[in-house]
Amino acid sequence: MVKESKQMGLDAFLFDDAAMRNFIVNGYCVLKVDLPASFHEQVFEKTKKILAEEGNPGNNILPRIPEVQEVFDAPAVKGALTSILGPSYVMHVHRFAHPNGPGGNGGGWHKDSYWGYSKVRDHHPRWIMAMYYPQDAPPEIGPTGAIPGSQYYESRVASLPLSADVAALDPDGIGFPVAGEAGSVILIHFDLWHRAFPNHTDRERYMFKFQFTRLDEPMPNRAHWKRESAEIPLSAEQAENPRSPLWRQMWHWLAGETAWETEGDAEALKTALWDSSEETRLSAAYTLGGLGAAGVAVLREGLLYDGERDEVRRAACYGLSVAGVAALPTLTEALSSESERTRGYSVYALGDLGARAAETLPALTALTDDPSAFVRRQLADALGQIKSQPDLSVPALTCLLKDPDGQTRFNAAYGLAKFREKAVAAVPALTEALADENRYVRGHATIALEQLGSASPEALKTLIHHFHTTRWCPITTRESTF
Repeated sequence: MVKESKQMGLDAFLFDDAAMRNFIVNGYCVLKVDLPASFHEQVFEKTKKILAEEGNPGNNILPRIPEVQEVFDAPAVKGALTSILGPSYVMHVHRFAHPNGPGGNGGGWHKDSYWGYSKVRDHHPRWIMAMYYPQDAPPEIGPTGAIPGSQYYESRVASLPLSADVAALDPDGIGFPVAGEAGSVILIHFDLWHRAFPNHTDRERYMFKFQFTRLDEPMPNRAHWKRESAEIPLSAEQAENPRSPLWRQMWHWLAGETAWETEGDAEALKTALWDSSEETRLSAAYTLGGLGAAGVAVLREGLLYDGERDEVRRAACYGLSVAGVAALPTLTEALSSESERTRGYSVYALGDLGARAAETLPALTALTDDPSAFVRRQLADALGQIKSQPDLSVPALTCLLKDPDGQTRFNAAYGLAKFREKAVAAVPALTEALADENRYVRGHATIALEQLGSASPEALKTLIHHFHTTRWCPITTRESTF
């Protein structure tokens, strides 16, 4: 657990190599903010009263209990988020207060959804959930539990080896409750398998879930943690783990290092790419991605496969996304596939390559009217991650901002936010999006307008007017209306 002192600056709370390795391997970390016990007690009592008398405020929990912002402004939290997401991260508009009452059964293992929509899940950390506990959360009160290392897998695969006493806390023996003191904040990769554990006490348990996302891809050769080791410092046992190619690649990606070289036999890895084990497939895909032309040839076959095993196409997509410019011809070819899954995976991989895929933008921006919502969702993300040629990308994102698919629209608004001042032409469309029927399109549009504010007086004026219209008074209740 990382603790903070008010006398220490933000740099003191950036991850060191061990902390970054542990996050990459496990998919979560536990922090402790330096706020007095009375602060957490006040938040707890206020939450208890609000939920009992008014119901759950959902996305309005922050304006209803604005002091919670102090938790996410704490240096320990900001340092950890900066290490993972870079300094330009933003708070997502979705947030929720999760109660777990006395005798509560908890919940089942799950990954959070994208509000009812599907998309390719990111292995690279672009989206973080932060879970704040205003009361002590020992295992018996039913805190959130995690399956370590599961952020890379669609299936609920067995976790990293757990000690017998920890594994005994979970009937499935694959995860465990992440406990902490009052004031603990657990950061987890958005795609980590997690659950609420049963509450075996007679006390209420509250957890505030907030989310944070990166606006910028990693800067070239620039780590945002206190990096000293060129390679991820794995133990001898970890280095032999089939997941180690993924861990090594995440380390270099976070440091803005695009070169990815591995060793292996392409023919043997081709067999592994088609294995029934997801862990084996992904290990093979990431290794193939570092083999150059021989690896790309195998991954091309997997991506263009036209059978029923979508998991093979998906694994090949991840491998090609780390193969660098050697993958561009294959991915460009796949954009015209008859299979919507192949097209969508290709778009995702090009977006994951970031600026290195800039030459494919003419082909990508031609897909704004693709008949598949799955493809258009990936496209809205990809254009913001490549973040190049605004004369092509900004009009395409503006078009997607009016797409019939909700997730495509809110991905497009986020994409425009990433272009900042280069997206000024999109201000009228973003202004219209403030009235969208989807709450997340509205929310993402406010983030985009905020990013444009310094370059566009119109964007700033629109945003302030919108906030004046929609603001909450945090002390207005049914009992106190004036």
